Formats: sequence, structure tokens, C-alpha cells
Amino acid sequence: MMSRQDAVTGRKGSNMIEARDLWKIYRIGEIEIPAVRGVSLSIPAGQFVTIMGPSGSGKSTFMHLIGCLDRCDRGQYFLGDSEITGLSRNARAQVRNRKIGFVFQNFNLLARTTAIDNVALPLAYQGLGRRDRRRRAVEMLERLGLGDRMLHHPNQLSGGQQQRVAIARALITEPFLLLADEPTGNLDSRTGVEIMALLQKLNRETGLTIVLVTHEANIAAFTERAVTFQDGRVTSDILNENVREASASAKPFDQSYDPFGTRSH
Repeated sequence: MMSRQDAVTGRKGSNMIEARDLWKIYRIGEIEIPAVRGVSLSIPAGQFVTIMGPSGSGKSTFMHLIGCLDRCDRGQYFLGDSEITGLSRNARAQVRNRKIGFVFQNFNLLARTTAIDNVALPLAYQGLGRRDRRRRAVEMLERLGLGDRMLHHPNQLSGGQQQRVAIARALITEPFLLLADEPTGNLDSRTGVEIMALLQKLNRETGLTIVLVTHEANIAAFTERAVTFQDGRVTSDILNENVREASASAKPFDQSYDPFGTRSH
């Protein structure tokens, strides 16, 4: 039976992400600054991968390219079976809204909006009615253990709770790819491990492809693969044979967590 990850690629065991000789060059007047230099990288569907590197290494620029937030200057990018390279701005926006979920270091929640409305927002861009949007947002927040925080505003939530709301918002459209840019960067170490436990559980139970950008080696230890960038190039690509279990050191969150309702009731 074909998994939800295979459905977007059209074939079992194929790549979710395939970058071929990607270049991104920023221009300031007559000066050219290459941020990504000829990167070729494949990520199989269902893999949990870390993109590492120091500030200015090109890791965040690469995430913007594979997340359809920006377009490359040269090369090719495929998301599943679809080539993204030549798509217009509007077409890339449709891909982002339907196939990709985003989680950021600063949470990017609307300050004057409740948790439930923050989570429901992406569904508005898909044309879903308000009642259905709120119903699905309630279900998602309950699955992530935030059933008692739905009407709270971001300033009434802890950092970990805000990031879980952000993850719920990223999952609400049932994406095939989750991109997380320094998701633990604004959290204390204990809460950061809790978030990694949540992402591990999500990846294993739903098969969602996750690409996480970080500069922290201890965070990369929770993922299956670590790709390191330096000066816009991939300098190492290592499979992790001893993935650290985040749940072993994180306090329990909602054990009934089931983001896409895959369990039978």
C-alpha cells in the first residue's frame, strides 16, 4: 500500500527532495555574493535530516530554496515528481501552502490572535470555511496536548507551548514536507529536547519528511542524517547510526498525539 509520502512522489522509496547543482547569488550593486554554490543533494521521502553549519554557511538560504520561499539562479530543484525550478511566484506560493509546512525559531505567531486562530490561518488560504477551519484547528491542538490552551494568546504561553502551536499550524494542511529553521533556538535545553521528541514521533508515526536547520550538534544527534554546509557548499553528509531518543530525556507530553488521525479509535 502506498504511503502518504509516496503519494506525492508517485513511486515507493523515491526522493522527496532532489537538488541538482543549485546556486543562489545575491547582488549588491556590482558585487556578487554566492550564498549557495552548486549544491546537489537528495533526501528520500520519510527521512529526518539536519542541515548544519555556522552562520553564513548557506544552510538557511538552502532551506529557503527547497521551501519555495526563493528561487535558485542556476540548477534544478524537484519536490517529489514536480520540478519547482521554473515556477512563477504564485505557483511557488501554491506549492508552499499545499505541500510544505514551516516552523521557525521565533515561532512567527500572530500576537493578537488566539492559538486556535493561529493554527487555522493556513486553511483560509485554501478556501476552507471558518467553521471547518476552527474544527480542524481544535483537533490538531488537542492532538498536540494543547487542548486547554486554545483560546490563549502567544504572550500567555510558554516558549515550548508557542512552538507546539507553530508546529500545529505547520501540520494543519497535512504537508508532505516539514521545514524547521532553528526550532529549538529560543528554547531552554529541556524544552528543546521536548520539541525534538515531538518531531521524532511525528516523523516515525506519519512518515513525514522533516528537514531541520540548526548549528547545534546535540540537536542533530536526534536525527537520521546530518548534512553540513560551509561557504555555500556541502562539506559532509553523514548517516547517524545511533539516533538519540529524545523521549528518553524529555518529560511526557500528550501521549495520544496523532497529528493526522492515523490511529484507529
